[in-house]
Amino acid sequence: MDVIVKPTLKLEGEIQALSSKNYTTRYLLAAALADGESTIYYPAHSEDSDAMRRCLRDLGAVLEEDEEKIVITGFGKAPRLANPNRELNVGNAGAVLRFLMGIAALLPEVNFVNTYPDSLGKRPHDDLITALEQMDVLVEHREGKLPITIRGGEPKGGHIKVSGNVSSQYLSALLFLTPLLEQDSIIEVTDDLKSKVVIGQTLEVLAQAGIHIEAREDLMYYRVQGNQHYEAKTYVVQGDYPGSAAVLAAASVIPSDITVRGLTEDSKQGERAIVDVLRMMGVPLEHTDSIVRIKGDGRLQPVEFDGDAATDAVLAMVAAAVFAEGSSRFYNVENLRYKECDRITDYLTELRKAGAQVEERQAEIIVHGRPEGVAGGVEINAHYDHRVIMALTVVGLRAQQPIRIKDAHHVAKSYPQYFDHLQALGAQVEWVEA
Repeated sequence: MDVIVKPTLKLEGEIQALSSKNYTTRYLLAAALADGESTIYYPAHSEDSDAMRRCLRDLGAVLEEDEEKIVITGFGKAPRLANPNRELNVGNAGAVLRFLMGIAALLPEVNFVNTYPDSLGKRPHDDLITALEQMDVLVEHREGKLPITIRGGEPKGGHIKVSGNVSSQYLSALLFLTPLLEQDSIIEVTDDLKSKVVIGQTLEVLAQAGIHIEAREDLMYYRVQGNQHYEAKTYVVQGDYPGSAAVLAAASVIPSDITVRGLTEDSKQGERAIVDVLRMMGVPLEHTDSIVRIKGDGRLQPVEFDGDAATDAVLAMVAAAVFAEGSSRFYNVENLRYKECDRITDYLTELRKAGAQVEERQAEIIVHGRPEGVAGGVEINAHYDHRVIMALTVVGLRAQQPIRIKDAHHVAKSYPQYFDHLQALGAQVEWVEA
């Protein structure tokens, strides 16, 4: 399905923020690794979190869910894969794949299939593969990409080195796995570590699950005691800043009076920075008691921002900057290139089609704002990427002519209700057959 985004004069109303995808997937995994029954209140429903649910069931966890919560009876240290082909299908969920590649090391054989060759199938996982091989785990792969077969059973702890230069998800996978091993482990991050804030979320969830990890202050070195046990716990999922970033950006580029509930002020989500960046851009914004209110007039100032700590909000920030009164710069964002698509080259290509003035560097996005608006009137390829779809929609709301976003249904990967929420606020968006 495609979406046609039409110029919109005003956004007004109130919505509840989606539950956090990142916390949901981590709580689901922690609950499955526990012996006993855990409860997760307000879990996210998206293609990614549903992929984690499906795979955990395939590995032997029991999940029972109602409208408010999910109750999980975990498999502890003993996952088991019942299907005869020993296959796991994570869909297009990169984080789910990487987390479960670590847990798969506890099994004799797991085959991760490739059902999205044009998206997840193109993403590299070499650094995690190298780390698992240091633990006496055999990995078959196609130049670091799917399909991937893990042959483990008895992974060994010890001194493990992992690069953080492409993704922090490799490190998160090891942090979930190593407490279950017989041996103590040291995990040393080589090169750089991208998205350190997200590692903070992983460590937060692990601590809540009763797992003790000593982390150096710079998050480049860890001591992990072996033979630990995940505890069955009750968790509450907070609101999702990455998805809300696009809604807040939309309310910033056109006249608005909108309220988004459920966004905790002291959240460890790096994408919480969308609030600070929009304030820097001059957006009238209040944030108290987990409620964000924007009463905007569409006038925006340019900004410079280090995007590494807020990776999943950068595209929304760029979309707002398209209409700023000057040039904006978003730097330290090279890891955007290694997502569902190349979120620098591919995204900027589509922005140019809509009439935006943008430049790219290897690790930077430069936006020359056009406060008079962009032309629009084009069909845009969002490259099957949920974040690109959401950000391009923000631009379309202030374009002079409608834009058509191809395959916009892929927004369901993280935010299935995105267009419903925008419509509830008054956005002129319409689903059409491809």
